[in-house]
Amino acid sequence: MRMYDEMHADSVNRAQVRDHYAHYDRWLAKQPQEAMRTRRDEAEMIFRRVGITFAVYGEKDEDGSGTERLIPFDLIPRIIPASEWREMEKGLRQRVTALNRFIHDVYHDQEIIKAGVIPAEMVLNNAQFRPEMMGVNVPGDIYSIISGIDIVRAANPDGSGTYYVLEDNLRVPSGVSYMLENRKMMMRLFPELFAEHRVAPVAHYPDLLLDTLQAVAPASINEPTVVVLTPGMYNSAYFEHAFLAQQMGVELVEGQDLFVEDNFVYMRTTRGPKRIDVIYRRVDDDFLDPNYFRKDSTLGCAGLLDAYRAGNITLANAIGTGVADDKSIYPYVPKMVEFYLGEKPILHNVPTYLCREKDDLKYVLDHLGDLVVKEVHGAGGYGMLVGPASTKAEIEDFRSRVLGNPSNYIAQPTLSLSTCPTFVESGIAPRHIDLRPFVLSGKTVQMVPGGLTRVALKEGSLVVNSSQGGGTKDTWVLES
Repeated sequence: MRMYDEMHADSVNRAQVRDHYAHYDRWLAKQPQEAMRTRRDEAEMIFRRVGITFAVYGEKDEDGSGTERLIPFDLIPRIIPASEWREMEKGLRQRVTALNRFIHDVYHDQEIIKAGVIPAEMVLNNAQFRPEMMGVNVPGDIYSIISGIDIVRAANPDGSGTYYVLEDNLRVPSGVSYMLENRKMMMRLFPELFAEHRVAPVAHYPDLLLDTLQAVAPASINEPTVVVLTPGMYNSAYFEHAFLAQQMGVELVEGQDLFVEDNFVYMRTTRGPKRIDVIYRRVDDDFLDPNYFRKDSTLGCAGLLDAYRAGNITLANAIGTGVADDKSIYPYVPKMVEFYLGEKPILHNVPTYLCREKDDLKYVLDHLGDLVVKEVHGAGGYGMLVGPASTKAEIEDFRSRVLGNPSNYIAQPTLSLSTCPTFVESGIAPRHIDLRPFVLSGKTVQMVPGGLTRVALKEGSLVVNSSQGGGTKDTWVLES
């Protein structure tokens, strides 16, 4: 299978360095491997000291507590030329705008269903559809205020590469803190590189995020109070919750810190109750309000949905956004772009088979060894089959799972994700990568250049998720 290498035009012999990597390649060739190892060890020590870790669900230490892991950090950046980024940015704006239009439509007039573009049962029977949100108006009609769009690049027969959207993360997308910390680490370890390259900055993301959250506050509020709602310190992304609250200069709260009175939300403080206007919530829908969702939840706040429906609080992201990032809805996003915006999609989808469709199911079952099969509600690299990397026994086990509940699965061709040179134990070697830009939707749609590049550190692996052993890299967008 042909591969696209981000740094080298010849991915086999790793020759013909691409123009935007030329200066970096000359610098890298002069670096002793021992010096690179020393810097990698320094980065790991600093990340561990700062506490940049994530929890791994299902794993326990000897004392019975959850396992905390560092996300491995790679020293070699992923570099994107300005012209490529400009086109990707246009595509991201277009896609996220259409997705927000879709979510508003789903909870109001459902025009896209009436037009026959998306089957009604795909939406109304979707586990992420929230009937409680029908007719609810949210500020600016913006539901996914913070979106994380996963993008991969695959090789074409002529050696060029094409970007594809792999999935849309519209509920509680994570990873932006690693993007910011990776940049700080690279500037600390290799300051000379930033003097020699015009790398577009990302450090202003927390300011953009705060501006965006304040922009979507209830209309009557002049100086909105924003908080970050976390499930608590045992959540896998707790470091990020605390980091973003600290960077924005807002309070980090848990459900027990909040209460609702007369359809307004208040935060308990040492000086008494303080009304809050915007909640950047890192808690899933099911746990937000025990009056309407999971009765046993202590992570949210009773009465929150009533305050939301009354227009007295903004939630970022809105309840019910998951109906648009479900993998069974993903194949319809290009049609959403055309339906709502009257435009051709700039960013391509990966061709996708819906196992709920009879013909698609037959094709998938006949080609399981060649496809990637995913649960429609799955995340983190769990509940999926990578056919070419699986044993016959694993394929047959997955076949029985798909047959047991076809509607729960989609399948896609096994794209050979592009590779980027990565500093591994044996030296510098290509490893597969993806990219998660973070798109902010407020009064305008904006983003910082680049995003989080995730890298599959195991040789040959296509799974970049940190929960499955993946690492991260700094992402450089070179300014013109």
